[in-house]
Formats: sequence, structure tokens, C-alpha cells
Amino acid sequence: MRDVAIVAFGQSDHVRDSAETSEVEMLMPVLHEVLDRTGLAARDIDFTCSGSSDYLAGRAFSFTMALDGVGAWPPISESHVEMDGAWALYEAWVKILTGEAETALVYAYGKSSPGDVRDVLTRQLDPYYVAPLWPDSVALAALQAQALIDAGLTDARALAGIAARGRAAAGSNPHAQLRGEVPAGELLVAPLRTGDCPPIGDGAAAVILAAGDTARRLTDRPAWIRGLDHRIEAHSLGVRDLTDSPSTRLAAERAGAFEVPHGRQGTGGAPMVDTAELHAPFTSQEVVLRRALKLDAPDSTVCINPSGGALAANPVMAAGLIRLGEAAARIQRGESDRALAHATSGPCLQQNLVAVLEGE
Repeated sequence: MRDVAIVAFGQSDHVRDSAETSEVEMLMPVLHEVLDRTGLAARDIDFTCSGSSDYLAGRAFSFTMALDGVGAWPPISESHVEMDGAWALYEAWVKILTGEAETALVYAYGKSSPGDVRDVLTRQLDPYYVAPLWPDSVALAALQAQALIDAGLTDARALAGIAARGRAAAGSNPHAQLRGEVPAGELLVAPLRTGDCPPIGDGAAAVILAAGDTARRLTDRPAWIRGLDHRIEAHSLGVRDLTDSPSTRLAAERAGAFEVPHGRQGTGGAPMVDTAELHAPFTSQEVVLRRALKLDAPDSTVCINPSGGALAANPVMAAGLIRLGEAAARIQRGESDRALAHATSGPCLQQNLVAVLEGE
């Protein structure tokens, strides 16, 4: 396999409502930022891949408008996934692994402010048995949270602690939508309170991938992708154990998260990482992910969501890509040597992607 690394990451300032800017206007500064960091021009990019959702925009093929910000003339090699940008990164990674590209630009964006995102997300549910009932994303997350509480795996105080930790960490993140201490808030859908849920907001993110010596030329400390995999749970919520995430565990195994890195001592149990950026829009979902990834040991020293995570900013379709970007950025700054990044899509952690990133 070729060595592939994230060499640049940028994101917008995430806001509750960006009504005065279009998707292109929101995206262009982020694209310029990552290109400027590497010294590359748009013509130097071999492959471009994006992630977004037409359902959020309310119009078909809305992603084609975003290409105005990239520049699609002269013609470029381009693709799009109707998913979080983390899956666009996966496609670009595979493209480089096959030798068809040396560099790739990946970007994602989402504007949740124009409509009711809780209703919009019901359209991804089973169309025969679940979607007609219109259970929104918060109600489904509350079912998952209650299942965890009933199983004795968490309680309201533990969930409030997760929220407090995430919002406090966001205090040092200039791009976060919510920073600092946030009260538990009112009860939305029992047992979830406002503080247990992500903010609704708009934002964009972009990364540049490069292979081997090209990556080393573009940045002093590339964040090498040592493994990357994604898996999916059954579509029907009724056949799943909402207190567990076997797809996350399997993706982590296939990405090599539980393997002992070369030259290190370990048992092969919990991932040997110092940072974990987990895409957990709800506090209860972090509980599930920590258990699936074996990060819940009392003596664990792994720094979880130092950026604040999705509880501080959750631009739909970009929040997962941001988790990979934040993990890579910590490696590039020398604040991390080996990191795990996770992205999810769908109700109750239905689809999960796990990446293992490492410095030189």
C-alpha cells in the first residue's frame, strides 16, 4: 500500500445561521485556506471529492453549485458522495492508493439553518415502518440514551459530565459554535436535555491528501493514514442493540486500531492512541463509542474530543470530516503522535467510519 497522509485541514467558523452567505461563499475561504497551506493551486489537485446532502439544500444536484468555488474549468477529475465528507475522504484515499492520483482535495459543507433539520433527517429512515411515524433525530437518540440507562451503562450525571467536558474543551477552539460552560438545559425528549444534544448550525471543512514524498514536501509533519474502514448496521432499528456499535468495533479492527504499532509495547487490547476524535452528536452516543472502541477504561489517558466534538459544532455532512481533520491537525502541530478519528451517519450510529492517523 502507498503511504497517504492528510497534509492540510481547514474549517469555517460554525454559526447558527448563515442566511447571508451561500454554500459557495461559505466554502471558498476554506478551500483557499487549505490550498495556501500547501502552496498548491487548484490545477495541481489530481482528484476532488465532496460530501453534502441535497435534502438540506432543498434542491436536486445542489453540490454542482459548490463546484463554482472549486473551479471546474478546465475540466477536473471530480466525484461526490451524498454522505458526510468523511466518506468523500475515503473515496479520495482509495483513489490515491490505486495510483490514479497523487493529491486530492476533499471538502464538505452543510447548512441546517434554512429548514427543520430534525424533520429532514427522518427521510433517511426505513420508508415503510419507521419514516411514516416521523420520529426525529432527537427522539431516536433519546431511545438510545434510555436503553443505555436501563442497562446500567450510564446515567444523567455521567451524560451531563460528557457535555460539560466537551463544551469546556471547545473554549480553545476558535471555530466552535458553542464554547465554554453550558448549563444542562431544559428537557427536550427524556432523558436528553439541551446540553446532551448538538447545536443546529452551518459550516464547511476541507482537507488535502497527498501520497509519500509529495506529502513530505507539502508539510513538515504529515498525518499518515495508517488504516481506514467503514461499516454499517442493519437499517431496521428494531433488530439492533442500541447500547452497542459492532460496526464501529469492526471498522476499528479493520483499520488496525487494536493492533500494536511497530516498535511499541502493548497487549493489543485498547487502541494505542493518545487522541480520539469521536463523532458523537449526542452525549449518549459517546458512551456507546467509547465502549465499542475500548476507550472507557478508568485509567485511560486518551484525550477524547479535545476540539469539543460535535456537541460544540455539528454542521451536518461536515462534522465527521472535521473529526478526521482535527485529529490530523493535532498530529501536525506535534500535540499528538497517534490518533483515532471516527465519523458517523444515520440514526443511532447506523454507519461508522474509523481512521488511525500517525505522525512520522
